[in-house]
Amino acid sequence: MANAENQLIARLPRKDRLSILSVCEPIELVLAKVLCEPGEPTRHVYFPKDGFISLVARTDGGAGVEVGMVGREGMLGAQLVLGVTTAPLHGLVQGAGAAWRITARDFRKELLRSAPLQRSLHRYVYVLMAQLASSAACLRFHQVGPRLARWLLMSQDRAHADHFHVTHEFLAYMLGVRRVGITTAASALQRGGLIEYHRGEVSVLDRHGLEEAACSCYAADSKGYADILG
Repeated sequence: MANAENQLIARLPRKDRLSILSVCEPIELVLAKVLCEPGEPTRHVYFPKDGFISLVARTDGGAGVEVGMVGREGMLGAQLVLGVTTAPLHGLVQGAGAAWRITARDFRKELLRSAPLQRSLHRYVYVLMAQLASSAACLRFHQVGPRLARWLLMSQDRAHADHFHVTHEFLAYMLGVRRVGITTAASALQRGGLIEYHRGEVSVLDRHGLEEAACSCYAADSKGYADILG
């Protein structure tokens, strides 16, 4: 149990790591399961190990767009670090896999007890804020093709695999565009030999080429995480 695969937990000193793991439970993140809704009380915190979660901003009409992504590098429920108990965004499982789950009450106790945990999560909140801001600018100023390449890279990073399942409809929802835009962009990436896409199954064929095709937000986000959290 001590060999946590979530990076925020894994980098803690052994004593603090064992303490937080003692109050965690292992769970499986189920694809498309909603883990939190805006304005609702936060009952659990999630530390993904090999699953990942989309953070979606939604309008009154129900439409939404992805503004962040949480995999083993992060956590869902970061608002508790700031003393806020309600969730700000819609949290949707995008990639099935394992995670640690801890009740909000136990998490707050661990946060009060562990100075290393406080320091690490304060830095993570900063990184998450930067990611949310970057996503807003990306949505406004970058074309669908580079944004799709960025999204595929982010998903590959968190899936830890070159192959994953995602439909055109889901991509359109995540990127806030019409399905025809996703079809055009995905076809261009496929013609360039960067991906193979068929009936919702995506294979990354040329990682370096996909990085070249992505907008600058991907490299900026990666550098920001490395600079702040190592």
